[in-house]
Amino acid sequence: MRKAAVVLLLALLAGGCSDPPPPPAFGDARALADAATAATTSGGSAKFGTDVAVGSVRSKGQGQARFGAGGTAQVMTTDFIGEPMEVRLVGGKLYAKVPEGSRDEVGAGKPWVVVAADGSDPFSQVLGGSLAQLTAQNDPAHTLGEIRTAGTIVSAERTDLGGVAAEHYRVELDLARLGTDLPAGLSADEAGRLGGKFPVQLWLDDAHRPLQIVLDLSPILQGAEARITTHYTDWGAPVDVQPPPPGEVG
Repeated sequence: MRKAAVVLLLALLAGGCSDPPPPPAFGDARALADAATAATTSGGSAKFGTDVAVGSVRSKGQGQARFGAGGTAQVMTTDFIGEPMEVRLVGGKLYAKVPEGSRDEVGAGKPWVVVAADGSDPFSQVLGGSLAQLTAQNDPAHTLGEIRTAGTIVSAERTDLGGVAAEHYRVELDLARLGTDLPAGLSADEAGRLGGKFPVQLWLDDAHRPLQIVLDLSPILQGAEARITTHYTDWGAPVDVQPPPPGEVG
């Protein structure tokens, strides 16, 4: 009995003397953004899910993306307009699958149209800016670029996210330092009027690849909820990201 007690005491002492977990890797926002951007590119591909809550508007989406030095290509389905719609960003072109009942009006009867934030066609004028912003927020490089330019790390900790070991960073972004690269569709006039800072939360895995990004504009919109959450999984898994067949684009 006495021997068992001694063994237990030694085990407890050994546990108490174990090394503490290492601190998070980054204390500087620029270094954090650079490392996560490089890890995203080397990761090659991922699947993602989005949850957008802006005022009374709530939408969800899911998709897959390919990352590389030439930029990001992605395919996603979103209920942004109240019904499922597929969006593809490939080769710098943004395509949207037009709801069947509207194809004769906006797509010359074809299933797909090319969408541009500054496009003059009816579909682009109504949804071009919103869809362009939505696909930008799906790309980790967009938010990481904002962190590099205007971010300050507020806190960092080692934790887990859904059972996956993670580093969790809380970052403040300063609107005044972002210039024209503004988040969530804010115009320069709105940013100048609102001013201030807003939080971003970033979870990275052990390879510094993003696991989740939460962009929260609620503090500067004075009471209106405005939060975009993007969750990334299956890094490096094969993805199928192709433009629509040319004959189906109106």
